[in-house]
Amino acid sequence: MAVDVKIGITESPRELVVHTDQSSDDAHALVQAALTGNEKILSLTDDKGVRVLVPVERIAYVEVGVPESRRVGFGTAV
Repeated sequence: MAVDVKIGITESPRELVVHTDQSSDDAHALVQAALTGNEKILSLTDDKGVRVLVPVERIAYVEVGVPESRRVGFGTAV
């Protein structure tokens, strides 16, 4: 199942969102390994095959989760 990885970058007002085909556990393991190890770069590959590289020292926060399904229509939320 595909997941969204949201990365907050220090000194940047916007977050980086990577939609990847990896499982939530695999994406979480990559992020955790980069943040706790000697890695200087977090490397993720999105669902189109584009590799995204983020310097670890610039990461403010990371969220790994299932993307929200888009709602279509004029229904009211209850």
